[in-house]
Amino acid sequence: MNPATPRWRASSGARWETQFGYSRAIRAGNLVWVSGTVGINADGSVPDGAYAQAKRSLEIITAALGELEATPADVVRTRIFVTDIAFFDDVARAHREVFGDVLPASTLVHVKALVDPAYLLEIEADAVAG
Repeated sequence: MNPATPRWRASSGARWETQFGYSRAIRAGNLVWVSGTVGINADGSVPDGAYAQAKRSLEIITAALGELEATPADVVRTRIFVTDIAFFDDVARAHREVFGDVLPASTLVHVKALVDPAYLLEIEADAVAG
């Protein structure tokens, strides 16, 4: 990538962003990368269940895309990390509700744990903005 390519950043205000030193999302040219996003509510509470967490995670991702002038329709790839593969159906339902017509390339991986045991999943997204 050309070092002169301008970059724009989106922040969700999550404490992890300043603690770890990253952006919720970055746009360079027409490419957008959304960092791993857990489904945490604005008040810091965690929704109950994998479906609710996936839905909330995708809401945060959609907001980050919007800050960078992109939409879920621009998403070309998602990566989903779950702490229990039994969450597949619930996560797939939430994913399909957002990306059912887009059909991005996608991966779902079972991981041992996330940074907080209350987090059941984390989602990343990559987009090519129009």
